[in-house]
Amino acid sequence: MAIFTFGQQTLYQNFLIMTIYLTTFIGRFRLITFLEGISLLILVFIAVPIKYGLDNPLLVEIIGPIHGILFVLFIFNALRVGVEQQWRFWQTTWKVLLASIIPFGTFYIDYTILRKLQSIKN
Repeated sequence: MAIFTFGQQTLYQNFLIMTIYLTTFIGRFRLITFLEGISLLILVFIAVPIKYGLDNPLLVEIIGPIHGILFVLFIFNALRVGVEQQWRFWQTTWKVLLASIIPFGTFYIDYTILRKLQSIKN
């Protein structure tokens, strides 16, 4: 994602990259994929251990609904991009959907499938 490439580029180049992310279906899906992956990691590796280890459910109560909304957006956008790109369900779509419930899975899907699709589009 462009988030990882800010070091060597100018502000204008970064603005153009982010514009691409927000104006295409694949770009928006990649952004949602990234946010959903981050929210899952925070929930599983930080919030849940704090809830059960320190008996403090506050972080789960905050991050849980945010992750839920991002998860639903991820599913809808995965299906939308799948239809747009004419993915065969048993070849690609199921992998993308499965990645949403595996920690680090969304980052793998972004790296192996979505990044290639977006570079073909541009």
